[in-house]
Amino acid sequence: MIKFGTGGWRAVIADEFTKENIRLVAAGLCSLMDKEGHQGSTICLGYDRRFLSKEAMFWAAEVLAGYGYRPLIINRSVPTPLIMFTVKQLKLPYGMAITASHNPAIYNGIKVFIEGGRDADQVVTKKIEDEISQIHPADIKSIDYADAVAQGIVTECYPFNEYIDSILQVIDTGAIRRARLRIAIDPMYGVSQSSLRTILMTCRCDVDVIHEQHDTLFGGRMPAPSADALRLLSNYVVENHCNLGLATDGDADRLGVIDENGTFLHPNTLLVLLYYYLLEYRGWKGPCVRNNSTTHLLDRVAKDHNEICYEVPVGFKHISAKMAESGAIIGGESSGGLAVRGHIAGKDGIYAAALLVEMLAATGKSVSQLYQEITDKYGMLYYEDAAFTMTNARKAELQDLLFVQEKLPTFPMPIEKVSREDGCKVYFTDGSWIICRFSGTEPLLRMAAEGSTQAQAREYLRIWQRDLEL
Repeated sequence: MIKFGTGGWRAVIADEFTKENIRLVAAGLCSLMDKEGHQGSTICLGYDRRFLSKEAMFWAAEVLAGYGYRPLIINRSVPTPLIMFTVKQLKLPYGMAITASHNPAIYNGIKVFIEGGRDADQVVTKKIEDEISQIHPADIKSIDYADAVAQGIVTECYPFNEYIDSILQVIDTGAIRRARLRIAIDPMYGVSQSSLRTILMTCRCDVDVIHEQHDTLFGGRMPAPSADALRLLSNYVVENHCNLGLATDGDADRLGVIDENGTFLHPNTLLVLLYYYLLEYRGWKGPCVRNNSTTHLLDRVAKDHNEICYEVPVGFKHISAKMAESGAIIGGESSGGLAVRGHIAGKDGIYAAALLVEMLAATGKSVSQLYQEITDKYGMLYYEDAAFTMTNARKAELQDLLFVQEKLPTFPMPIEKVSREDGCKVYFTDGSWIICRFSGTEPLLRMAAEGSTQAQAREYLRIWQRDLEL
């Protein structure tokens, strides 16, 4: 069975990510759209730089054409947010991106977007799964891609300018031009280099780029902007006296940041910085949304401005939905994805990068100075996380312990409450917390903790890791 996780359907290439399964996903979406009354609609498809991404997009488009839909194909590799923007801008009912985002190079996958350019939620993906279960591969209809293009069923486009202009229109380009910043970019062999370079050079930044060539193995690293993966960018920023280093994951929906001192900014820090900037310097008003594994420092910033910080399960579709419901001005997660009101309703590492550069230019302060300003007001919280590879058998065993037996270790701090809405999160009376949950995109058990000291957060992880014999 094809199963969607928190970030779409992802699978190992040549194992479950096969031509047959790609065609099944496309046919399942067609069957759902038929039932929803979208027959003959235009559906946007795009792809990233992963192995087989372009071919997989063609295979999906052939099926869509075979069922009477009109695929709108973005004809070169692009950031996932550009595809989401196109779905929103053209008011399309659905869109698809061939990507496995930040997963290892052996993975690929499909993200599905709904009207408005939002990530398909669990209700929609469950409906697609149900439709897939009723389809036999031999019965799938399709039209050869070249024939579909010749017949005018498939249209190829490249909405790069429209996407770039949508970002330039909502950032303070004048302030950035006056600041004369030097920015280093690391696309991590992914798809962000053209977009980031164009935006920053339009704003007269001095731009240097590393790791921009096409490499389906991502230089032998996971295309996720972590501290370890960005060591070369960190060195480059310091050695070349850059004001900032910017990195994006494989499909450019997540952002990683290196400050002027070469220090990696945890995504929690980035999210707090941008929320504080929007409230304090841009004068915006509104709540924020974070997932259950993201810093509670956001709660302190929100409270100080008479706003609310909402907590939701992991999966950006939950953040998007809560932002729409609450009118939040920003929403994000500890893995580096965030969205800002007025842009697309999903993660966009390109827009987040542009807003961060505006923050430096408009305030005249460095990243470290701004974060010091925040911690002087609200204090410090310290974050720790860990991940453990799971076999199916071990996962089933731990699921029984955590969610059937509801077993917890003995912690040194009194427990205020426990939530099992998404994973198991323990809230302590002093405001610290720890969460243990299974990844929705990889075979991993993830833990995260936050406390008033680094030692406290690490101790929480150590206790639960020992209790689960990890």
